[in-house]
Amino acid sequence: MRIRRTVLAGLALAAITVGTAAPAIAQTAQTARTSPAAHAGTSAAARQALPPVNPDALSRAIAGLPDAEGTAAQVRVGGSGGSWQGVSGVRDLRSKRPVPANARFRAGSVTKAFTAAVVLQLVAEGKLDLDQTVQHYLPGLLPDGYRPVTVGQLLNHTSGLPPADRSKGLPAEETADGFTWIYKRRFEHWTPERIVALAVQDDMEFEPGTAQHYLDINYTVAGMLIEKVTGSSYERQVRDRILRPLGLRDTSLPTDDPSIHGPHTHGYQVLDGKTIDVTVWGHSMEWAAGNLVSTTADLDRFTRALFRGDVVPAPQLEQMFTVPPKEVRMYGDAKKDAIYSMGLTRLELPGVGVLWGKTGGRYGYLTGIGGLRNPAGTGESPRTVVYSYNSVDAKSESVKPRTLKIIMAAFS
Repeated sequence: MRIRRTVLAGLALAAITVGTAAPAIAQTAQTARTSPAAHAGTSAAARQALPPVNPDALSRAIAGLPDAEGTAAQVRVGGSGGSWQGVSGVRDLRSKRPVPANARFRAGSVTKAFTAAVVLQLVAEGKLDLDQTVQHYLPGLLPDGYRPVTVGQLLNHTSGLPPADRSKGLPAEETADGFTWIYKRRFEHWTPERIVALAVQDDMEFEPGTAQHYLDINYTVAGMLIEKVTGSSYERQVRDRILRPLGLRDTSLPTDDPSIHGPHTHGYQVLDGKTIDVTVWGHSMEWAAGNLVSTTADLDRFTRALFRGDVVPAPQLEQMFTVPPKEVRMYGDAKKDAIYSMGLTRLELPGVGVLWGKTGGRYGYLTGIGGLRNPAGTGESPRTVVYSYNSVDAKSESVKPRTLKIIMAAFS
């Protein structure tokens, strides 16, 4: 099997096409709860569009694991409209033991929501300005010939910075499947400076602010800004500003540590018929763009707190729920509207409303967070969802039916 090198950002939040239901019965541990005030604080239209949490639909969405496409799934639904949690599959293919309660996993680009939140906190404190340039804060980082790039353009992916092609100079036979080359280098240490230096070998993709292209390089530079203006590490800032205040004890940014500590699910990648365990893997190259390890419970707590306004002050929080104006289109496809805000992604759910969330993927792991916003702007979300899905081909669009099925089950 050839592995397609597909960008995972927004994969599950990019279309509303649900696959067929899994035929087998999931091995789940679940709770369901509703209340008379399930939809308090929402408009009449929202109350009509959002039915009570449906445990049966959610169970079906993750049933039948392990199968040929994945080994495990964890889902947690929350918000003022009720709650549910369930698991399916096995923690690893060797022991075939069930998924442990609150198992840890790699959250991939969900990390960007944490990074954006820290940057916006620093904006609220007057330590960063969204309209000030990267060149001002980090002189010499970008080539002299580059156009000015603002902090805000980094966060909403309109910077025009080129991607860091880390496979440059490698033999074609090594990079052909998109997996072999990076698997061989999974314990290699990458500094953000090295990643940026690799990216800026190329010209800017477009005039900053005129298009949107989702790229990790934007959040690599954002992590460097956090370190520059605080004088401490990116990891410490996330820990002190988000993880500790919210009590996210099972969430970490492991930097070079390749292991997932504590109860966790294993990740796998299938290549040419061979199943490879990809659990132990250093992700320093993803850093502030995608190196988070977490649980569904912790990500649920973060998502609900973020939407309530408990993480980012209200004026700056609006930036996380604002996409660029209509004239800014997706790079490479001028027919598509921009969908990325500062740290989140916007998706219209027909009959329900606007879902704001973030997806992330590493080999072996797919993660998503999302929720409906309280009409008042802040306050408890009517509904949130967090999922982790251990796909055996996480970089392929073949995962879309399963993740979309989870999303639709959570909101319909």
